[in-house]
Parts: sequence; C-alpha cells; structure tokens
Amino acid sequence: MNHKKYIMLAIPLTLSAMTTPLIGAVDTAVVGQLSDPAFIGGVAVGAVVFNTMYWLFGFLRVSTSGFTAQAHGAMDEKLMTLSLVRPLILAISVGILFVLFRNHISDLAMTIIEPADGVKDYALQYIDIRIWGAPFALIQYVILGWLMGLSRIKEAFYLQIGMNGMNIILDILFVQGFSWGVQGVAAATLIAEVCAVIVGFFLIISKKSFSFTSRELTEIFAWREVLTMLYVNRDLFIRTACLLIMFNLFTKFGASFGTEMLAANAILIQIHYLMAYFFDGFANASSILCGRAIGSNDKKDFSNTLSLSFQWSIYTALFVTFIYLLFKEALIRLFTRIEPVADLASEYGNWLLVYPAAAAFGLVLYGVFTGAASAAPVRNSMIYSLFVYLIALWSLLPIYENHGLWLSFLLFGIGRSLFLIMYIPGLKKRIHAL
Repeated sequence: MNHKKYIMLAIPLTLSAMTTPLIGAVDTAVVGQLSDPAFIGGVAVGAVVFNTMYWLFGFLRVSTSGFTAQAHGAMDEKLMTLSLVRPLILAISVGILFVLFRNHISDLAMTIIEPADGVKDYALQYIDIRIWGAPFALIQYVILGWLMGLSRIKEAFYLQIGMNGMNIILDILFVQGFSWGVQGVAAATLIAEVCAVIVGFFLIISKKSFSFTSRELTEIFAWREVLTMLYVNRDLFIRTACLLIMFNLFTKFGASFGTEMLAANAILIQIHYLMAYFFDGFANASSILCGRAIGSNDKKDFSNTLSLSFQWSIYTALFVTFIYLLFKEALIRLFTRIEPVADLASEYGNWLLVYPAAAAFGLVLYGVFTGAASAAPVRNSMIYSLFVYLIALWSLLPIYENHGLWLSFLLFGIGRSLFLIMYIPGLKKRIHAL
C-alpha cells in the first residue's frame, strides 16, 4: 500500500461522503433565503432530531462496511451476503419503530431543546413529514456500507450523488417554486431517501456479489456471528450517543441565546459537517483497507494503511483549513441573506479555523478501528471526550456565552483525537498477534 493507491481510493470516497452533509446544508441554505430566521431555526431543530435518530444507528453503515471488507478480503461470498442481510433486518425493524413512535419523538425533542414558539412550529412541520423516511434512511446506510465494503465505490458514489442531487432540485422546486417552506424541504428529503433505496436494491440484486440461498437463511441468526456484530454495533451506538449528546446540548444552549444566534450556529454547524465529511472519505478508505488487510492476514498492509492514515489526517487538515480561510464569507452568504444572522455567523465562524486540526486524527483513525472491528476504543475515546465537553460547558458557558459554547465544541474534537491515539499501540499489538 502506498500514497497513490490510498489517495485513489480516498478521493471517490471523499466525494461520496461530501454528498451526505449536502442534505442539511441545502435545506438550511434554501430556507435561509426566506425572510424569517425562524425558518432556519426550525430546520436546524428538526435536523438535530433526525441526526439524533439516524446517527445513533450510523453504525449500520460503518460496521457493515468493516465486516463486508473483511469478508471480501477473505473471498467468502457467503459472509458477504450475510454481512448485508443481518444489518438490513435491524435497519428495517428500527425504522418502523421510529415511525410508530413519531409523536413521542416530537414531544420529547421539543421538551429537551425548548425552542421559541415560531421555531417550534416549523420544526414540528419538518419532523411530521421526514419521519416517514426513517426506514429508508437506515436501509440506505446498510446498502452504502455494503457497497463500500466490497470496494464498489463508484456505485456508492453515484447512489449518494443521485439522492442528494434529487434533494437539491426538489428543495428549490418545492420552496422557491411552490412556496411550501419548511414542509417543502422535508418532502424533498423524504422523496430522495425513498428513491435512493429503490436504486440501491437494484444495484444489489444486479451483481453476482450477492446470492441468497435457503442455507444462508438459516445462518442469518447464527448466534456467535450475530453477537460479534451486536458487540461492535453496541460500542459504536454508545460512541454515537456521546456525539449526539454533545450536539443536542450545543443546539439547546445555542437556542437560549436567541433565534438569530440559533440560526447563525446552525449555519456554522452545517459548514462543520462539510469539513467533517471531507475527513470521512479518508476514514472510509482506511476502514476498507484495514478490513481487507485483516481479512487476508496481511500485517504489512495493515501497518502501511495505519501510517498513511496518520499522514493524510495532517494533509487533509491543512487543506480544509486553507479552503475555509479563503471562502469563509462566501460560504456564509450562500446560507443566508439575513444580515444580523450572517454577521453573527462570520464572528463565531473563526472558531472553525481551528476545527480541522483539532478533530483530524479522531475523524480519520476512527476508520482504522472500525475496519479492524475494534470498536471499544472508539467508544471509550468518545466517552472521555464527552466528559471534557461537559466540564468545559459548565466552566466556560456562564463566562463566555456563545464563544464558550464553541470553545467547548473544539475541546471535544481535540479530546476525541488524543484519546483515540492512545489506543493505537494496543490495536497494533492485537493485529500483529493474529
């Protein structure tokens, strides 16, 4: 494994990953052109609700990719099929539960975040429509993870590009053309998610890499393999829960500073997602290559991938920081034409200059651990980072208000990087002992 091979895999994965935050970014930008900042706030609160629901089960993509990459490295077609079917059953079950308990989810979210009345009304409109896409969103996670694990990167890329392209077109049509407001934004996302799953299933059944027999049906619930999947997913679930507690508290305290501040923070969080998902492409590359190396028992390839992951974390952080420095004001203006909101976003946006360096290692090395199906260190590093964040909020927020909120956010990013690096020696030792 060398730089050229690594980057040739990472580039399409990065482009693919970058399409994911475009849903929230486009939703925010489209309503940001409307006159009332409550529109942005409503979408921001609604997005937090769905981020909470979906990110908690984001392991469906990550672990599916890791297990599939190991099965692919071992050239085991049966395991490749089972690595899709098992998480698919879980995704469908959880998605249906989200729909059944949709009213309870809305009530709980509004109780926790406590948005202003105008913001609350728009948030509820957004949630009431998007919730019907929950099963499709989770199924899509599994499909993308499986395609990536098989190194079918172009298909995963085109699937995401298609979904997000449709979302963008429908956003503009429904909001600017039909004047549906927040409801139009939610409807656009729902339609795009359903269409993505339909196309995704077509990609699965059209290739020889998927074959399903009655024998494999009996092996879906082979308890040893299922428990291994659940243990990894449990740790990633806890990891994501920590991440969501951080973001929910960020939104809650940001809302306490007024609707304009909530809107400004929402814009900056969307820009942060664009940064984070740029790193996610490199994390996916590391996950696939590590899983493949372990599946084929190639320890040298694993060590090379680990080294490249460290190096490209640094290169990527420098690149992202440089791009943001050049286009910061233009990015903010893309999201809103409301001057007070844009001014606040510009002021607090300086904190994002530090974010790439703070979070780089945590974001990319996450892929190394998931590719190795070693999720406990990821879980632990996030728990420790959450404690750092809570202490920072308690000590900084009363003094520095929104600046304290952003500093706490950065300390969380630094923590997830440093705490995860601490587990690298143990991972190397375990892999070389196999």
